[in-house]
Amino acid sequence: MRNQFNPFLIIISSPSGAGKTTLCKKIIDNDSSIIMSISSTTRLKRPNEINGKDYNFITNQKFDELRENNEFLEFATVFENNYGTLKSKVEEHLMQNKSVLFDIDWQGARQIREKYNPDQILSIFILPPSIDELNSRLKSRAQDNDDIVKKRMEGAISEIEHFNEYEYVLINDDINETYDNISIIIEAKKLSSIRIQGFTNLLKNT
Repeated sequence: MRNQFNPFLIIISSPSGAGKTTLCKKIIDNDSSIIMSISSTTRLKRPNEINGKDYNFITNQKFDELRENNEFLEFATVFENNYGTLKSKVEEHLMQNKSVLFDIDWQGARQIREKYNPDQILSIFILPPSIDELNSRLKSRAQDNDDIVKKRMEGAISEIEHFNEYEYVLINDDINETYDNISIIIEAKKLSSIRIQGFTNLLKNT
């Protein structure tokens, strides 16, 4: 008899600068049973980003076409750019017995909750140690000018207002400790979703 957990959806949200991207990378690098959901976006590609790995970079016209055809599991507009997750890709990963990790905001998280059973979802919200620390982290990003930092701070406050919609809320004042806590939460979810293959046949033979 072999124990096998059911794949599920892992949603991690946070304001910009709280460490979400780094945490998601650590999760993927250390757990082969989890695959990263790659969002489609209309924003411009940054110099260090790879199309098809970091994001699927598409035109506004293509995004509108996908949205009109109801091909997105979730979509949102963030800082005047569109982001969306293709339903077909998520279902493909689940069929391959892979849990799917989402790096999305509260808008996308809410849409996913409307479409999946709660037992299939694990949601975690990452908070910075303080608003001052978050502001400092955003200012330290060489890629963003002052106007962008201001917009991101405004967006961060709005995002934080939705933390109570998540199952778990973690304060990221140490990236390694936060990752360890997320790993424990994920392992607990796996245990709660285990199905025992062949259990019915075992009962029949007793």
